[in-house]
Amino acid sequence: MSQDLYDLLGVARDADGDAIKKAYRRLARQLHPDVNPDPETQDKFKEVSMAYEVLSDPQKRAAYDRGGDPFGGGGAGGFGQGAGFSFTDIMDAFFGGNAPGGQGGRGPRPRMRRGQDALIRLEVELADAAFGVTRELKVDTAVLCGTCNGEGAAPGSHPIPCETCRGAGEVAHVQRSFLGEIRTLRPCAACRGFGTIIPEPCRECSGDGRVRSRRTLTVKIPAGVDNGTRVQLTEQGEVGPGGGPAGDLYVEIHIAPHETFTRNGNDLHCTVTVPMTAAALGTTLTLPTLEADVVIDEAVDVAPELETSFDLELRPGTQSGSEQVLRGRGVPGLRGGRGDLVVNIIVETPTRLDARQEELLHELAAIRHEEQPTGQVRASSRSVFGRLRDAFNPH
Repeated sequence: MSQDLYDLLGVARDADGDAIKKAYRRLARQLHPDVNPDPETQDKFKEVSMAYEVLSDPQKRAAYDRGGDPFGGGGAGGFGQGAGFSFTDIMDAFFGGNAPGGQGGRGPRPRMRRGQDALIRLEVELADAAFGVTRELKVDTAVLCGTCNGEGAAPGSHPIPCETCRGAGEVAHVQRSFLGEIRTLRPCAACRGFGTIIPEPCRECSGDGRVRSRRTLTVKIPAGVDNGTRVQLTEQGEVGPGGGPAGDLYVEIHIAPHETFTRNGNDLHCTVTVPMTAAALGTTLTLPTLEADVVIDEAVDVAPELETSFDLELRPGTQSGSEQVLRGRGVPGLRGGRGDLVVNIIVETPTRLDARQEELLHELAAIRHEEQPTGQVRASSRSVFGRLRDAFNPH
């Protein structure tokens, strides 16, 4: 080829790599045989491709600029005569050098890889979730093989380099086409891309470097966890293949229903039913606290003093459906503070009265002029706008 390579690409002699690549892309789109099947165009495309092959390689370009043979005497008699230009070079020009099978390839796959994370679900009582608890868990996960210590080879043996790929983990496949030689790299089938072969796999783990085992872990549940909260135990998950580092273990909390309290965020709710007379006259009730469910560890020398009950005062005239909010008697928050206890009051109306009780109620009704009550009739439901209007205009 007598024409100057820089002229072929239409670039200056001091053009940088990006300018050369951009010029080649433009010409390749115009001259590619799929676009212009004319034989003269194909010859032109081969010349442009060879020019790009030389000028995109710093060493070949330097040799060409010095007037030498950029192919080191390997036969620069034309692109079609074994210049060595491959499909990879075209892909590099269009995709920035990340084409499959580019120079150097990806190399062998490592046998040692990080293990997967594991997830287990743990049901705890409401008090344990509120105030924290320590539990022992039995988990079944992959652990490091004690026989081969994760290497995968039988004792006394070791992995050896693969003879097929010579430790590269990849083998080249070359195919000829009208563009020249198409060279691609594929994972080596003999070693499955690892670059090494285990001639004598460990009998305990079958060469995987890990075995499954049941073990006991201690997990500390912090105070204030809620349904769905996940506690992370670092590096307590699955050991990776080849004895790789273990993943993490996540303990997902599920709270069992409580017979007295229901939880809403950090607030506790409960319902108290009182007789009609107690609601009318007022009374004091003794209610249990959530602390009453806390199990004290017998190994603790000095057990903490827990308030297991408290007094709730009902004012005379308490109405059914009313609520009393007790500040700071709810669930501790993960970041400090504590929620409230909301007590919903239900007034119970007696359904069976003896003669004396009925007589006394009639006397009370007469004294209060309630023998024939008219009642208060109002709509059973209101619109959102109506409720908002009443809230801002209570009178």
